[in-house]
Amino acid sequence: MITYIIRRLIAAVILLLVVTAVTFGIFFILPKLAGQTADQLAQQYIGKNPTPADIAAVKANLGLDKPVYEQYWDFVKGIVSGTTYNQGPTTVRCDAPCFGFSFKSRSEVWPQLVDRLPVTISLAVGAAVLWLLSGIVVGVISALKPGSFFDRAAMGGALAGVSLPIFFTAQLFLLLFSYQLPIFGRTYVPFTENPSQWANTLFLPWCSLALLYAAIYARLTRSGMLETMSEDFIRTARAKGLRERTVVTKHGLRAALTPIVTVFGMDVGLLLGGAVITETVYSLAGIGQYAVQAIRDNDLPPILGVTLLAAFFVILLNLVVDLLYAVVDPRVRVS
Repeated sequence: MITYIIRRLIAAVILLLVVTAVTFGIFFILPKLAGQTADQLAQQYIGKNPTPADIAAVKANLGLDKPVYEQYWDFVKGIVSGTTYNQGPTTVRCDAPCFGFSFKSRSEVWPQLVDRLPVTISLAVGAAVLWLLSGIVVGVISALKPGSFFDRAAMGGALAGVSLPIFFTAQLFLLLFSYQLPIFGRTYVPFTENPSQWANTLFLPWCSLALLYAAIYARLTRSGMLETMSEDFIRTARAKGLRERTVVTKHGLRAALTPIVTVFGMDVGLLLGGAVITETVYSLAGIGQYAVQAIRDNDLPPILGVTLLAAFFVILLNLVVDLLYAVVDPRVRVS
């Protein structure tokens, strides 16, 4: 078990380095390959209507005239130990982890991400609990009663949930339950200030995300359970006289959870990088809304920071998934 954990940790570190290299290539190398000059690339990191002095300063700060390997080393070094930017007669220190510096707003990206992260975590975790519980329960019941009215109705509802886009269901929920029937609030309140109001304002965003993901998880669970419940070890468990509940939960569901755990880790990791549509519709000041605002302002450093943070969460959640595999299915420990 210890060897398995060490291997997965080493793989996660290597993958993190690969992701930083790919991210660096997307933001710094591909534009040059497409024909952009160093001045044009520097202009994109400033915003609209930059002066020649601003362009020269950004080009010097980012080292856009340096060789690619030196730029990448400075990029990784800035994330790990921070870096210093020259702002005319003054210098600005971007402390580690330095996920970028907005030359337009003259502010570090990391503190902005930290301020918005609780909103995104609240949204992602709450929605994940809803869709995981509802999706698995519906999928298991449908698999145990294939062809029944509940199975047909549940899979029909799952198909509708997958088909309806979030921007439609989110605005529909907002119109019905926040404006016409003012049941749920529209202004986010931190959990530490008022837990009940926090849940009240996030319930509709949770439902908007859960409606889409629960439908996918219900279909995955049903498919996995139908396949698992026909296996020989299930018939053996029943022949031993085990209760049906034990057979379903301990043997059937546990074996069917492996693909669910994989998809769950990916989905939550991506959401922690910002639920762009949901945060925009419900005016939640999370990471996704921060990225949208940066795109509107043509401010690349925040977009770069959000990309790195999202990649970090995906890798972290995949590491957690790999470790959960050893709990759900002990056979993977020897792989």
